[in-house]
Amino acid sequence: MKLIFLTLLVIIGITDSRSEQYEVVEPADTVFALAGEDFILPCSVKPNISVVDMRVEWFRPDLKNSLVHLYEDHDDRNTNQSQSYRERTKLNHQELQRGNASLKLSSVQVSDEGRYKCLIQSKSWSVNATVNVRVEAVAGSPPVITVDGFDHSERLHLQCESEGWNPEPDLEWLDSEGVRLSSETTEMQRNTDGFSVKHTITVQHRDDKIHCRVKLKHHMLETLIVTSSKSFNPWRTSIILSSIAVVLIVIAGILLAAFVRKTREHDELQNENTGKKQERDELQTETSRKQQECDELQKEKDRIQQELNKQKEENRKQRENNARLQNENQKIKRERDELQKEKNRIQQVLNKQKEKSKQ
Repeated sequence: MKLIFLTLLVIIGITDSRSEQYEVVEPADTVFALAGEDFILPCSVKPNISVVDMRVEWFRPDLKNSLVHLYEDHDDRNTNQSQSYRERTKLNHQELQRGNASLKLSSVQVSDEGRYKCLIQSKSWSVNATVNVRVEAVAGSPPVITVDGFDHSERLHLQCESEGWNPEPDLEWLDSEGVRLSSETTEMQRNTDGFSVKHTITVQHRDDKIHCRVKLKHHMLETLIVTSSKSFNPWRTSIILSSIAVVLIVIAGILLAAFVRKTREHDELQNENTGKKQERDELQTETSRKQQECDELQKEKDRIQQELNKQKEENRKQRENNARLQNENQKIKRERDELQKEKNRIQQVLNKQKEKSKQ
């Protein structure tokens, strides 16, 4: 028992000493990637040894379906790879001979941002490293200003929206003199393409020009809208006409939907009636077939009854013939008995005559 215990201690000590001989070089700080471009996730073993015969796994511990890339048994094994990384990851197999397990990630997306783990595992030891990735998508869309409406005080309600930014951009309103205006409402959302920002403001028609500006670090995009009184009335008219058009379109859509629904219901009812008619025809055909079978059975029954009656008649005649034959047999027997008696009588007479002749 002591020998087995000592052997286990020696094996564990050898394993620990081997794992302590190697380490994974990982970046000390967060690494930055640009959306839409290719990016290298760094991971390598020091001192440089070949990891071709080892297991190399890249995964994201913060995701449910975490597998990013798997190399095992000298080949890539990405059957269970996360769907968002399909066809976008690549390991350089030649670099694996030098201990470099860095992963190339193509067409970086905003959703690629997060924490990555690089695991290198042999039969006797394993090491891992962590890489924190931050995705920047500075090339967002130009801001778009739309007119939400106006009120009776000749104030115009404006909305400015821009999307595709990462990290969060700053959006601001400016008047014609470059003075910053306060937004009434602000909205920030994030999706797979990055951050989208939306601000609203209410201005007077006399505020000649209004600027909407979106900034992120040294990147800036800006859009201008003219709100002078000369432009305000046409806008109000266009808004009214647009509103009427929208109402008409909605009504037309409702009528079209109702028509389509009625048409669908009519078609379904017609198909149902057709199906029922087919069922009735099939039922009638089946009934006719059953009636024919019944008629045939009745005919067969009548034929059998006729044969039975015929057989009865033949049996009756047979019985009559048997009775007649029996009567004939009895008559013949009586006649034979009478003949025998007559023969006996004659014999007696002959015997008497013989006796007389002797005397």
